Amino acid sequence: MEQYIEKADVLIEALPYIRRFRGKEVLIKFGGSMIGSHEICENILSDIVFMSYVGIRPILVHGGGPAITENLKKEGAVSQFVDGLRVTDKKTVEVVDKTLRDINKMLVRSLNKLGAHSIGLSGKDNGILSVVKHRSSGDVGFVGDVVSVNTSPLKELTEFDSIPVIYPVGVDKDGAIYNVNGDEAAAKIASAMRVQKIMLLTNVKGILRDPSDESSAISSLRSDQVEVLIKSKVISGGMIPKVKACLEALKGGVSKAHIVNGRLKHSLLLEIFTDCGIGTEIVL
Repeated sequence: MEQYIEKADVLIEALPYIRRFRGKEVLIKFGGSMIGSHEICENILSDIVFMSYVGIRPILVHGGGPAITENLKKEGAVSQFVDGLRVTDKKTVEVVDKTLRDINKMLVRSLNKLGAHSIGLSGKDNGILSVVKHRSSGDVGFVGDVVSVNTSPLKELTEFDSIPVIYPVGVDKDGAIYNVNGDEAAAKIASAMRVQKIMLLTNVKGILRDPSDESSAISSLRSDQVEVLIKSKVISGGMIPKVKACLEALKGGVSKAHIVNGRLKHSLLLEIFTDCGIGTEIVL
């Protein structure tokens, strides 16, 4: 009997958090190797379904970089990157779109099998992500910077407790399709939707003072501290676009941003329903 009482106590402890976030949107972004691992992916999706069942309104944005690279290799193409952006010619953008669409369908099927009601979308649907050609890194082809977000299709879903599952491609004013960085897309959507939280899932414990030591994770940062850590190269490589996405979301009106270890079982539920400080929290 004692073990059942303990389970009931855990549920009661979650009540204040359920009350706080019930009826509110939160945005989760993940991709990469986590999608490639059935166990990790299933765990993340189960957390999202639980959130939906207790009245929270999740929005899921996903990438799929490793799968894109693999499919390009099958086409005989070599992936090239400039400042972390995939150089994207006409053929590449077609592979990107098809690969992400296939992943999107898989995620929607999995969520619905777990008991959720989810709908797959791309950023090009109904002009959800309007873009202009990215130029600051030179000519990287069909890579777009998001200039506006059409939130209407997303709000129509969340208001009826459906989970939007979005993959990051966008369209320009002429209807051309562009590849969009997943973290940027997540930040822009989070800002436009004024979500309560944005959570970017990664494969480390958060921002580390020492990349070789996971015990050096930083639990909380202010935006001004982030710039210092980037300049000192404590934040480097693939963590930079995630951190910049967090800052973009915060400046756009999102209250809190989190970089969370998606490999940790139930990391999303721990972040939402406890104060134990999973990953790194970033605030203005």
